[in-house]
Amino acid sequence: MAALTGYLAPEGFLAELRKELGGAVRETYGNLVLATEPVSPVVWTANVWRDPLPLPITSISDAAKKLRAIQRNWALYSFAHHRRAALIAEKLPKVSAKPLVFGAPAPTAPLGSWTLIAPDMVLASASCSSPFPNGEARFVEDRTAPSRAYLKLWELFTLLGERPKPGEFCVDLGASPGGWSWVLQKLRARVLSVDKAPLDPRVAGLPGIDIRQESAFALDPRAVGRVDWLFSDVVCYPKRLLALVQKWLAAGTVRRFVCTLKFQGATDFEAMRNFGAIPGSQLLHLHHNKHELTWVRLSEGG
Repeated sequence: MAALTGYLAPEGFLAELRKELGGAVRETYGNLVLATEPVSPVVWTANVWRDPLPLPITSISDAAKKLRAIQRNWALYSFAHHRRAALIAEKLPKVSAKPLVFGAPAPTAPLGSWTLIAPDMVLASASCSSPFPNGEARFVEDRTAPSRAYLKLWELFTLLGERPKPGEFCVDLGASPGGWSWVLQKLRARVLSVDKAPLDPRVAGLPGIDIRQESAFALDPRAVGRVDWLFSDVVCYPKRLLALVQKWLAAGTVRRFVCTLKFQGATDFEAMRNFGAIPGSQLLHLHHNKHELTWVRLSEGG
């Protein structure tokens, strides 16, 4: 097998991944696509398998032995031969699957991924992009949050290793019902929540949150001043979000951006390219994203 890279598509988005990779695609196993290196970073992937290797096996014990000889920690991606794969996994050291408590760092121990592409053939990658099995970041949830959108920020901050500091000024555009403002307030940031719709009363009454009940698109950056973090989980077409982001970029008052691109209908690949072309930024699909991507710009130079 020629040197390839594996890209594990998020559940339900194999078509998006294959379109991104285009002619680089060589083989597909379930949601795992093996491809030559693409020209640009791949967005629609939950986990990247670096230099996956085929391992011929003669038995379940032989498979476990060969994987253990490479390294200790492995996560199974099972798309076929499920029973045989599960028996191999039972013979490997256990990897903790406990949900992470938010605030704790992402796991740092090397975590490889493997699958059975045939009863007598393992495909294994000792080095993967995600510290979580199959890219599935799971947390001990807080049922007091007004919506589950808060999990997107928990996941992003954990992966980045960076989050708003106490006292930093955050603007949350399209804040209702308040899941992101709730996260930011818990981090002791100062929050300006902007939405025509009201916040959940459990959030609106929290200290450190100021509310402007108006359109996120009508807000004038000059009326806000310097912003440490600008957040947007607004429901709108990506092109409209791009115009909003460009307005704030032109104002030059924001240090860091975190925005959700929400696709309504077909995935807008042109909008993806436009966001990806903004200097110093990156696009990624979080485990807690649906048919959407997260765009981040932490600094102008990256």
